[in-house]
Amino acid sequence: MSISQHDYIVIGSGPAGRRAAIQAAKIGRSVLVIEKGRRVGGVSVHTGTIPSKTLRETVLNLTGWRERGFYGRAYRVKKDITAKDLMTRLHMTLDHEVDVLEHQFARNAVTTVRGTGRFVDPQHVEVTLENGDVRVVRGEKILIAVGTRPHRPKEVPFNGVSVLDSDEIIEPSHLPRSLTVVGGGVIGVEYATIFSALDVAVTLVESRPRFLEFLDEELVEDFVHQLRDRGIAIRFGTKVDHIEFEHDWPVTILDNGRRIRSEMLLYAAGRVGATDTLNLEACGITPDARGRLKVDPKTFQTEVPHVYAAGDAIGFPSLASTSMEQGRIAACHAFDIAMPPAPEFFPYGIYAVPEISTVGMSEEEVRKRGIPYECGLARFRETSRGHIMGLTTGMMKLIFSLKTRRLLGVHIVGEGATELVHIGQAVLNLHGTLDYFIENTFNYPTLAEAYKIAALDAWNRMAAA
Repeated sequence: MSISQHDYIVIGSGPAGRRAAIQAAKIGRSVLVIEKGRRVGGVSVHTGTIPSKTLRETVLNLTGWRERGFYGRAYRVKKDITAKDLMTRLHMTLDHEVDVLEHQFARNAVTTVRGTGRFVDPQHVEVTLENGDVRVVRGEKILIAVGTRPHRPKEVPFNGVSVLDSDEIIEPSHLPRSLTVVGGGVIGVEYATIFSALDVAVTLVESRPRFLEFLDEELVEDFVHQLRDRGIAIRFGTKVDHIEFEHDWPVTILDNGRRIRSEMLLYAAGRVGATDTLNLEACGITPDARGRLKVDPKTFQTEVPHVYAAGDAIGFPSLASTSMEQGRIAACHAFDIAMPPAPEFFPYGIYAVPEISTVGMSEEEVRKRGIPYECGLARFRETSRGHIMGLTTGMMKLIFSLKTRRLLGVHIVGEGATELVHIGQAVLNLHGTLDYFIENTFNYPTLAEAYKIAALDAWNRMAAA
C-alpha cells in the first residue's frame, strides 16, 4: 500500500479545521483535510451554528416577530408556517456555505478526502473511504478538529420523530404544538426560544438553579423575565427521572414528581467530543470522560507535540469564532510562523430570541477580583432607534473601573446584541475608558447610542459617589 505524504493533515473541516488548513496552505504547505461527512463544513455548517441561526432568522421573518412591538403579539406575516417553510431557506443557506468552503479549499490548493480517519501510530492516519476502500496517509503535523456530537444517554428513548437530539431538531418532521427542552445550556436555550417565537408552548427543564452561569447574573435575570413574560415555562433545579410515552406523546417525569407532557421533546443536555473513532491510544493521547482533548491553551498542542487539537473537541468556549482562531494559531505554531498573542477578551454570542452577547468580565467576576467599579445601564426603549423598531425590551450593561475609568465588561440582551458587542470589544481590548463613549458621536438614530446612554448613567453614578 502506497502512503501519501503531507505537511499537514487536518481531521475535520469545521471552523477550526478549515481555518487551520487554509492558513497552512497559504504559507506553501501541502494540506490534506479528512472529512467523514457527505460534504465539507463539519457540524458548524450542517447541524450546528449555521443551521440553528438560519432557522432562527427564518422564524423571525415568517412570524413577524420583530414587528410585534407595534402590531401586537397576535401579528403574523405567514399564518400557517410548516416545517417545509423552514427547510427551504435552510437548504439554500447550507448549499451556499458549502460552495464557498469548497471554493476556498480549491483556491488554496487544499486536498480533501471523504472518509473516516483513525490513527495507526502518531504519524500515520488510516482513512476508510465512502466506498469502503482504505488508504494510509502520513502527516508531519496533524490537527484534530472533529468537533462534538449530542450526548445521548441510553435511558432517553430517542426516536427521531418525537424525541430528538440537537442535531435532529434542525429538520423536524413537523412543527409541534408543544415542546419540552431538557437542558438549559446555549443550545437548549436557543431552540427553546426559537420554537417559542413560533407560538409553540415550550417548557425548559434545567437541573441547575440557574442557566448560562458564565454570563452576568443581572443580564440573565432580565432574559429570564422576558422568556417567562411570553409564556415559556422554566423548571430550574429539577432533574429528569425518566421519560415515558402517553398516546405517542413523550412525558417527562421530573425527580420532584412533576409530569410534563408535550408533543415533542428535545434532549439537549450536553455534547461529547467526537473522538472515540480516532483510535487515540495508537497516538498516545487520552481524552477525558466526555471525549474532549487537553491542549496547551497558547499553542493548542496535545501531549504529543506534533499533534494539535482545536475547536469544540477541546471544550469551552466551543464557539465557531474562537474555534477559527484556535485553528489559525495551531497552524502558525506548527510551522513556526511568528504571530502576536490573541487579545485577552473575545465576545460570546447566544442566538436566542432575544439575542445575548457579552465580552469582558461580569459583575460577579469584577467583585471577586476586588476591583472597585461602577455600572451603567441603558434600555433599548430609551433610544430613538428602539422606538422606531418598536422595541419594548432589551438592555445594555457597561462595567467600568472606578480607579482607571477603563471599560471592564459589556453585557447586552436584545435585538442586535451580537453585532453591537463588537464596539465594546474594540474599546475593551484597546484599554479604552468611559470617556470614549461620552466624547464620541454615534450615528443617530441607532441602537449603538445605548453605549452613550449606559456610559452617562455610569458617569452620573461615579460623580455622585
